[in-house]
Amino acid sequence: MGLPNVQPERYQALLTEKLDWVKAEFAEFDLPQIDVFESEPSHYRLRAEFRVWHEGDDLYYVMFDGDKHTPVRIDSCPMVSERIHDMMFKLLDVIRPNEMLRRRLFQIDFLSSLSGELTVTLLYHRPIGEEWAEEARKLRSQFDIDIIGRARKTKILLDRDYVIETLNINDKPFLIKQVENSFSQPNGRVCEQMIQWGLDVTANTGGDLVEYYCGAGTFTLPLAQNFRRVVATELAKVSVHAAKDNIALNKIDNVDVVRISAEDFSQVLQGKLQTRRVAGLALDECNFTTVLVDPPRAGLDADTVQQVQQYDNILYVSCNPVTLKENLKEICKNYKVERFALFDQFPYTHHMECGVFLTRR
Repeated sequence: MGLPNVQPERYQALLTEKLDWVKAEFAEFDLPQIDVFESEPSHYRLRAEFRVWHEGDDLYYVMFDGDKHTPVRIDSCPMVSERIHDMMFKLLDVIRPNEMLRRRLFQIDFLSSLSGELTVTLLYHRPIGEEWAEEARKLRSQFDIDIIGRARKTKILLDRDYVIETLNINDKPFLIKQVENSFSQPNGRVCEQMIQWGLDVTANTGGDLVEYYCGAGTFTLPLAQNFRRVVATELAKVSVHAAKDNIALNKIDNVDVVRISAEDFSQVLQGKLQTRRVAGLALDECNFTTVLVDPPRAGLDADTVQQVQQYDNILYVSCNPVTLKENLKEICKNYKVERFALFDQFPYTHHMECGVFLTRR
């Protein structure tokens, strides 16, 4: 996580700059009017990690702004959620005089939810055990948080390594288990808007949905209401388990999650690969009208770009406009951009998320 200069009074001007950049960068694709979704101007980030700096008897948070060798002391952090901000400095005040908790502590990670749950991970360059756990339990009780201790080959849970997020989508709550040290959407309110936009653009597609890079099912589960059946893929084992837990939490019965890479699943659907991982899914009975992709920053590989063009509709959520543009150059030979959205997940930075809904020409 970088170190943005949070300036609420400049938020609208900075968002306009992003919008102007997107319009210019994607002008060749004849975009419709861009849907713009704003962030809260402060306290918007639900997860964060900070290095911990030791200086004599002092102990404080630092971040690195571009230069990885020059730490910047953090005494206030208006970008993190109020739940994190309200306790992160009080937490250090308790750790600072406690030798068992502070010795060789080098990082603290925070994972919060819109509903107020908070998991804190303390990372050490030394072994930790029951003596550490005894002191950490006091923190857990004092701050009403779950605590994880991490050291080399060691992970101690007090008591959970996840939060249960509640996302309100069109006045309906969806429960999403988000696991520590795994990907989750950092800006909860913008995430809700992203899902609502996805529901809107796919409202009349019908048929079945195939999804690549589904993570813990944050988009999968709400979007399932627009389709007869959803088959979603994800490679990370922790995320697959969380997605299956989330299916059960939300009592959804038309979603299957498969632990397989996007590349391999593309090969399966093309009949070029057989694997036991898809056994029993009866993929030949599916009428996949729509594909949802939310790839990492590298974008879609060449094979997946070809595979997504097997469907009438493509919903592409991107965290990197540069690779999105490269993918669209190929996809738009056969597809038209029907909807385009800018989601301001990361205010005060150059990073942005985009959503594109395309239909076959």
